[in-house]
Amino acid sequence: MVLISAAVCTKSGKAIVSRQFVEMSKARIEGLLAAFPKLMSSGKQHTFVETESVRYVYQPLEKLYMLLITTKASNILEDLETLRLFSRVIPDYCRTMEESEIADNAFHLIFAFDEIVALGYRESVNLAQIRTFVEMDSHEEKVYQAVRQTQEREAKNKMREKAKELQRQRMEAAKKGGIKGSSYGASGGFGVNVSSSAAFSTTPIAVDSMENSSKPSYSMPKASSSNKAMKLGGKSRDVDMFVDQLKSEGEHISALQQKPVASVGPIKSLPPQNEHTEDVHLKQEERMLVVIGRDGGLRSFELHGLVTLRISNEKFGRIKVLLHNHDEKGIQLQTHPNVDKELFKTRNQIGLKNASKAFPLLTDVGVLKWRLQTQDENLIPLTINCWPSENGQGGCDVNIEFELINESLELNDLCITIPLPHGVSPVVIECEGECPYDSRKSHLQWRVPIVDKNTKSGALEFSAKATPEDFFPLTVSFASRKPYAEIFISEVVNVDDESPVKYSSEVLFFAEKYEIV
Repeated sequence: MVLISAAVCTKSGKAIVSRQFVEMSKARIEGLLAAFPKLMSSGKQHTFVETESVRYVYQPLEKLYMLLITTKASNILEDLETLRLFSRVIPDYCRTMEESEIADNAFHLIFAFDEIVALGYRESVNLAQIRTFVEMDSHEEKVYQAVRQTQEREAKNKMREKAKELQRQRMEAAKKGGIKGSSYGASGGFGVNVSSSAAFSTTPIAVDSMENSSKPSYSMPKASSSNKAMKLGGKSRDVDMFVDQLKSEGEHISALQQKPVASVGPIKSLPPQNEHTEDVHLKQEERMLVVIGRDGGLRSFELHGLVTLRISNEKFGRIKVLLHNHDEKGIQLQTHPNVDKELFKTRNQIGLKNASKAFPLLTDVGVLKWRLQTQDENLIPLTINCWPSENGQGGCDVNIEFELINESLELNDLCITIPLPHGVSPVVIECEGECPYDSRKSHLQWRVPIVDKNTKSGALEFSAKATPEDFFPLTVSFASRKPYAEIFISEVVNVDDESPVKYSSEVLFFAEKYEIV
């Protein structure tokens, strides 16, 4: 069966939710849906109707229709079974079969539809599995939200610091100007200095307005309207200065938030890829999750890889991807259900089961994924040795070294983050690379631009007033344009004549979680 579209529409053919599983223009799908009511004949109890090109399979839902549009060559029994599953999904997300309720839950329905059908073919899932898949958390979304919240929190802290600095400058200027009068009395009250009290009360209120409205706000006593007191600079000028500071910070925040999640962290320092992509583009992505004990034992190791294919020109839809697989680590490979498994096993080629069909256009299609889970310490790409020792002066001397075990890799922007107690500044004695200290986050970041077989090790030595437990866990981040799994894309060819097809590709291997605990 090849499913063209799944839609919930009114009896007049108006689409409320429509999900296309093949490349199709909006005008085309709207035309097919508008033609559907005209094809239905009254008095007949059929659940499908055909035209010269497509078949409509439908089921009434009170005032609406659950409608599937398939090719005429599809199996009508499979069509009806799929239709029943679509019809059972809708009550899971919509309390009533009303047009407004369907529209409000449109995205939930689309996500559920995507779990039922992929690339136009029915997936082997039931209602419980669909519910589980749709409710799964997105790790990428969590990372993005965490980064965004961190950026907003840092920006607010900077705003408060700048506000305090402006306030301090004004108070110092007032003292130098020789203003008399009690600024603070024994009871903690304010004096009658107009300009200083007005400026002092303006700043905290402006900052608090940027924060959550649920927090209590504190306002200062209103200044006297008298103009007899001496003014050091106009109030409007002070406010304008502060607003300019806020604007500059706001622009900075916007620039940060516009960056995609993938650009946050070590990946931003990778060598630039060629932005031009061919009509056939392949992306190979690997993420690693490793937890290592501080004494050297491997606690957990996971590697997840995915190859996605994107085709931008329909004449290259019928292709095969040739791979070189030199893996000796025992990686588990799995192809997409619509990919010919026998072809992949015998010849390391990725192609559709039905060679007469084409890959979808303008869609990132996952065609191959792999996974590796092991307790073999020899497979760790990078070892970190952290050795804190008490120095007898109420602190510790810390020696940290790293070594690249897999010399075929090239790691960019290696960053080892060492936590420190709040308010403790380290003294760096020796460092290969850069080692800035972030007092706000209270951690030391050891950065090395590139780690490869020529520069495969490095050392850091510093001292700090802390206990050995304070320096853990260490977190490590890096990224690479070379894959960890020795799986390489060698060629792309046409299905018919095996002629080569021009393609572009990109590789990304990064540490999603790499900790020494």
